[in-house]
Amino acid sequence: MNLVTALARARSAERPGPDTPTTSAVPDWPGPAHCLPQAGPGELDLWWLLRLSLAAQDGAGRLRPAPSAGGLHPVDAQLVMGTDCPLPSGRYGYDPLRHRVHLLAPAPDDALPGATVELSVTARRTASHYGHRAWPLVLLDTGHAAAALWLAARALGAAPPALHLDGFTERPLAALHFPPPGGARRGADAPTPRELLARRSAKPPLKGTPPRDVLRAVLATAVDASAGEVAWCAAVGEPRPELVELAPDGTPRRLASGEARPTLAAWAAGQGWIAEAGAVLLGYGCPADADAPRIRRAHLRAGFAVGLAHVAAGRLGVASRPVGSWQQADLGAALGAAPGRDWIVHGLALGTTHPEEGTL
Repeated sequence: MNLVTALARARSAERPGPDTPTTSAVPDWPGPAHCLPQAGPGELDLWWLLRLSLAAQDGAGRLRPAPSAGGLHPVDAQLVMGTDCPLPSGRYGYDPLRHRVHLLAPAPDDALPGATVELSVTARRTASHYGHRAWPLVLLDTGHAAAALWLAARALGAAPPALHLDGFTERPLAALHFPPPGGARRGADAPTPRELLARRSAKPPLKGTPPRDVLRAVLATAVDASAGEVAWCAAVGEPRPELVELAPDGTPRRLASGEARPTLAAWAAGQGWIAEAGAVLLGYGCPADADAPRIRRAHLRAGFAVGLAHVAAGRLGVASRPVGSWQQADLGAALGAAPGRDWIVHGLALGTTHPEEGTL
């Protein structure tokens, strides 16, 4: 698969064909399934880490903590266990439907203490519905899965994982290493396990412009999580439609004036409800001449950033919904810059509609 060609086609106006047969929601891991044992003193709590991040909450696998385009969940996880884990050292395949693991192979000689979660994809799950538009979506989904694991570690008070989203490999696309517990405690600003299990993408319509301080906080979360791979702005509705970005001092400033949301709705696979969203966060960059590692890196980081911003918005009382499919969305050219440099990579629609009024 040529990722450069795949992204160019996904960004075009070409429409996907009819749905095609998909594949199993979980790889056919060999061997018997093993329960995740309870963590002992000084061991990483894998049971809760995976329950809060990747485990399905219904038999079909749709209700998982990490958002996914179409609820198709193409991301697969393998666990590399070192020392100080409740499981014996080895490489395991994770089954999110049953919350079980399968021993695949011995651990590599260079396995670190603790656990490494490696994320790869079965793209056919997403392509079965989205066709040629699938590859950007599976990369964004991988970033969301990485964010879910990151947030789970924070909720459990575990030490921050080492995050690998460099884009240089296809298998795995991403990895997170969780060291053994070392006295870390849950931070006051960390989400709770209950919040992570309850999160959902809000159902449209998402009306009502978020307060300026809330918009600033959600934008700042996305900017910080992106590590400079994508830039961020927000299209804001009433009372004064405009595009805003964060100034160096962290305050919102105008990037452009005027109403952008109807154009965004047309670019986002014709999702008309976006034209009335209270605000839409936009991650952009990844130029047309980007090579495969840069494409992977930009989309992984954008998915990671929206995953964190999605939870941050909910904690601030704002409903939100990730928006991953974008066609002909050359934001830079629309703002008068050189074409082909600043394409929209990912988005997050926001509204003050209360999440209890309708969620997925």
